[in-house]
Amino acid sequence: MKLFYAPGTCAVACWIALEWAGDEYSVINVDYTSREFQQINPLMLVPALDTGEGHVLTQASAILNFISERYPSASIGPGDTIEYRSRFNELMSFLSSDFHPSFWPFFTPQRFTDGKSPEALEDVVHAAYLRIDRVLAYLDQLVGKEGHLYLGRRSVIDAYAYVMTRWTERLPKTWREYPNVARFYSKMESDAVIRKVIQASIA
Repeated sequence: MKLFYAPGTCAVACWIALEWAGDEYSVINVDYTSREFQQINPLMLVPALDTGEGHVLTQASAILNFISERYPSASIGPGDTIEYRSRFNELMSFLSSDFHPSFWPFFTPQRFTDGKSPEALEDVVHAAYLRIDRVLAYLDQLVGKEGHLYLGRRSVIDAYAYVMTRWTERLPKTWREYPNVARFYSKMESDAVIRKVIQASIA
């Protein structure tokens, strides 16, 4: 398998999941605005995963689900009952539909206003701070005191949440101000695989 990624993006979560899975894979650091990458993903977004079977998957949540299903022995996916799978999908949907999008106005405020002035862009960023705070407070509840998001154990959902939580380092209010998230973050940072991937992704 071949993972196309860019440093600091949610694609790094897929890299962590591949490493947890323990099979052979390769990674390619791409300029996702390039014409070459557009041939791989017309939306010009990472991640993209060439499964090696003539198919390219896009969307972090789909790729993470694929990895967890492809390698059941790694125990990084959902359980095998409808209740377990529903909870897993609920958490994945929260991360991809609420948590991830809350950062978009912060990273690209110009997409969310017709105003061109610094004040207009600043208003968008301030609104993003409020939304990010709300979703992080909810994430704090989800993590609880167990240090994991799903069934009290490691899963691809942890990888996804961790990588995006790192983005708060650029905000006035970081992950450190949410006690359960801080505990979760520290646990992720203690994982040798995660440290290896983060270092490799920024090299």
